[in-house]
This record gives sequence, structure tokens and C-alpha cells, in this order.
Amino acid sequence: MVRWSFRLESLHGGEASAWSLVIAEWAGRQHGTLSFRLTQVLSGHGCFGKYLYSVARRESSPACHHCDCGEDSAQHTLAVCPAWATQRRALTAVIGADLSLPAVIRSMAGSDGCFTAVATFCEEVISQKEAAEKAREDDLHSDLIRRRRTGRRRRAHLRLMPP
Repeated sequence: MVRWSFRLESLHGGEASAWSLVIAEWAGRQHGTLSFRLTQVLSGHGCFGKYLYSVARRESSPACHHCDCGEDSAQHTLAVCPAWATQRRALTAVIGADLSLPAVIRSMAGSDGCFTAVATFCEEVISQKEAAEKAREDDLHSDLIRRRRTGRRRRAHLRLMPP
């Protein structure tokens, strides 16, 4: 546990470094089960513009598709983006106004009710973000399918076609 905490402390910024502050409390909790969508928010790896742009290389920019606030990250989704204001109000009513990642993790570790509130927020918001991402990808792929191949690939494809 000490080595793990030390490694997390050595990270500069990002979601992983937030864990170094609360790792002992998190490991000692007796409640809550991580879900796929909750893990996306806690790790910052998921349907966030920042991740899809810099890591997955599936977006042309790290911008948020749901607002004009700028870069879409897990922290932006959790605390800033106006598209999720309704869900955020329900979350802050349970865990409080501090939505920094260390504070959220600490509240989740301390209370089953807080854990459930954060998990509910993540399930609702991330499922909507995933649906919007899929719709964007479907639109992009339908445009790509309509485009005709040119160059070597098209000629190679045509050579395979029967006369």
C-alpha cells in the first residue's frame, strides 16, 4: 500500500494523482461496487473529449460536445458542464458542493449513500454521453461509407470485382 501510494503521489496532475490523497480510506471502505461508467469518471478514461482526443485518437479536438465551456474531461463533466446541471444538483445535495476528484473519492469512501449518489450520477451522465458519442460516430461512418474510394485502394478493390 505504501509503494502504491508513493507511485500515485509521483504522478503530476490528472485523475490518478487525486487517488494518492485518499488511497488508505478507499482501500478500507466496506461498501460500494465499481461499475464500468463509475470507473470511467474516476480514471478519466472514457467518453471524454480530452481522452478521446489525446489517448484514443478518435476525436479531432478535446472540446466538449455538450457545451461551449472548453475541454471535456472527467472533472469538467463532474463539476462544470451545464448539460449535467440537473444530475449535479442531485449529487451535491448528497455529497456537498466540493466536486474536486479527491473530495468526491473521499466522500465515496466514507459513506454508502455518497457512493451510491456518485455512482448514480456517473451511470446517468456517462450513458447519455456514450449515446451521443455513438450517434456522432454513426453520422461520421455513414458519411465515410458514402464517399467513394480513390487511389490505390479503389483500384485494388475494383480488381477483385468480377467483370
